[in-house]
Amino acid sequence: MADPKEDESAQIPTEVPATVEAAVTKKKAPRAKAAKAQPERPARKAVAKPVPATTDASTTVRKARRVYSEKERGQLLGQIEKSIGRGESVKNATSRAGISEQTYYQWKKSAAPASDGGDLKDLLALEEENARLKKLLADRLRKENAELKKKLGL
Repeated sequence: MADPKEDESAQIPTEVPATVEAAVTKKKAPRAKAAKAQPERPARKAVAKPVPATTDASTTVRKARRVYSEKERGQLLGQIEKSIGRGESVKNATSRAGISEQTYYQWKKSAAPASDGGDLKDLLALEEENARLKKLLADRLRKENAELKKKLGL
């Protein structure tokens, strides 16, 4: 006779449910990369544009780049420093002088180390004056001390 347990095992399905197979076999398709919005533009070339003979107030013409001498730079820096000292903003002071803020800061940075030599001379002059004043004070104190000794009879 056939064993009842064998009959049950023969009836057990060996297939996997369809939902599990479908989940395993489905794969996501790779996304297509989006194209750039704007194509790259070629680099600009530095070409001087001719200045038109007549200039209207509506058209703005860029001035040619000007090279300033060290003396002119110093004068403009001084002018801007005075304006800033009066309470004017850096932006207004530099535009009034006819240069950009970046140019002002670059000039200021390059001019700062040049003044170090003058600082050393000033320091030496102050040290000499300090030594002279110390000698003068010591002489006065000696005179006072001598007068006090005479008065006290020492």
